[in-house]
Amino acid sequence: MFTNDKVVLGILIFLCVLLMALLRSLLNRKNKKHLHVAFIVIFVLMLTWLGFMILQILFMDKININIKYFFNFYYISLCFLPIALLFMALAFEKNAVVLKRIHILLFIIPILSVLLVWTNDAHHLVYKEYSLNISTEYGWYFYVHTFYTYALFAVSCFILIKYSIKNAGFFSKQAILIIIGILIPLVVNILGSLQIVEISIYATPITLAITIACFSFAIFKFDLFKITPIAMQRIVDRISDSFIVINDDNIITDFNNTFLKTFNLKAENIRNLNFIKFINSTKLNFDINSVTKILEKSQKTEKTIIVKQELQIGDSYFNVEASGIFSGITFLGTLFLFKDITQHMHDVEIIKDNQNILIERERLASLGQMIGGIAHNLKTPIMSISGATEGLSDLIDEYSTSVGDPEVTNEDHQEIAKDMREWISKIQTHLSYMSDVITTVKGQAVTFSENASFPDFTIGDLIRHINILMKHELSNALVELEEHIQIEKSTSIKGNINSLVQVINNMISNAIQAYNGRTGEKIILSAYREGKNKLVISIQDFAGGLPATVKSKLFKEMVTTKGKAGTGLGLFMSYSNIKAHFNGDIKFDTVQGKGTIFYIEIPV
Repeated sequence: MFTNDKVVLGILIFLCVLLMALLRSLLNRKNKKHLHVAFIVIFVLMLTWLGFMILQILFMDKININIKYFFNFYYISLCFLPIALLFMALAFEKNAVVLKRIHILLFIIPILSVLLVWTNDAHHLVYKEYSLNISTEYGWYFYVHTFYTYALFAVSCFILIKYSIKNAGFFSKQAILIIIGILIPLVVNILGSLQIVEISIYATPITLAITIACFSFAIFKFDLFKITPIAMQRIVDRISDSFIVINDDNIITDFNNTFLKTFNLKAENIRNLNFIKFINSTKLNFDINSVTKILEKSQKTEKTIIVKQELQIGDSYFNVEASGIFSGITFLGTLFLFKDITQHMHDVEIIKDNQNILIERERLASLGQMIGGIAHNLKTPIMSISGATEGLSDLIDEYSTSVGDPEVTNEDHQEIAKDMREWISKIQTHLSYMSDVITTVKGQAVTFSENASFPDFTIGDLIRHINILMKHELSNALVELEEHIQIEKSTSIKGNINSLVQVINNMISNAIQAYNGRTGEKIILSAYREGKNKLVISIQDFAGGLPATVKSKLFKEMVTTKGKAGTGLGLFMSYSNIKAHFNGDIKFDTVQGKGTIFYIEIPV
């Protein structure tokens, strides 16, 4: 093998050019790391080795120089290359190598080997007679040096394989390239040493150069320089979220310890397993068709794909995201991230429970306030009806005494009947008003969460309900409600009238309270169309406007300007109510020192 000098020379020159290109690329890099430096040293040593072999082929016969002198020079590279490989592997493992005094021991045998080669003619401890055949007769020290070299090479290869598999998987392209690079010189040298195949001295540097090229290709092609394997592995193992990496053949290549603990798995049971089979054999309740589409989509984009499925594993909840992993334009795999939202779900439940309590308290407080006003509103018609019944009683007594009295004429009877009809008409009017009040109160007593369908109502119905419910509070505060209705009162609105009344009444109440006890003020209630399909109801006060700290939070948080007297639920729930029940919106304008206008926009 490799007996044709021209073929060997061509291979050596090609490898030199390849190594120089890789070396140049490394030297041009900024912010070189320990791994870069280790490869630079390796490339320099390999170029030295190959360079002297090229000189040996070119000038060995022409100037009649003994080949052992060429050997003496490139043997220097051969002695120190295993140490450089070891430091490269350590840099790959730990991202940084700290040189210690104990590391000096690694250089004892290489230095001794160089000295013994240069003085071999005096003792022949390295070789008896040097030749171009790998089966040269060697001295005993050669085997010491060879054992040391193979030991360092084996340790380096073990580190590279171990952490390449751990970080990228056994069948990853990186791991396969590194394993191939290791096997080539190992197999060739074993075959030559056992004299199974006749191999020249050029076989070792050529195969080793191929090894270095494989390592370099893995690094440059798959960006191993851009990762810090063991450091990164330690980081991802401490991430609270679980992740799993699927390659382009849908094979599981990587995951973190959190994933194993979360799903109670062992690494050896899932690595290199088909992801679809894995889903079918575990508690991951994924839709296979959806997963297949996600895997296909991830090969085309690096954008995060939100999996619209919430997973529940035992008492834990997870949101799932997927994204493609690319090196340049090369697709490497798909990352599935399982975000643990268990605590979030518990917090949401607590917030929801607390919110329901606050909402119920607010509703009951509003209901209590409303009932107080209703009691006042009902008191007036009840007193009027009571007076009417006394008037009717008097007329009944008068009519009873007039029966049989010849002095009472038919005109007198008609007059008595007329007075009685007037009293009955007044009673009917009051009863109708009371019926409206009771109907309005009954509607306001229901909760906001009712989802039943409701009959349409008109602007006129809405204004009447508002007047009934707010009459007492307005009169008690000596504040006037001024109506600017610029739309037909027969305009129909779809939805629950009681919900809309509650929202508007809450805003009117807020406006009354914003005046802080000032009397003689007014609130303007307006209704008008904006465009063809939008109804706008506005509530305007002149109480001085909202503080800047409140404006940015309004409708987003439960904020209040009433201190301990308010919960902030009113406007927060009003906004939710209009959005949910009317598909509408609430906006506002406020001017400091002047006042505030709230706009309720509803499609009609």
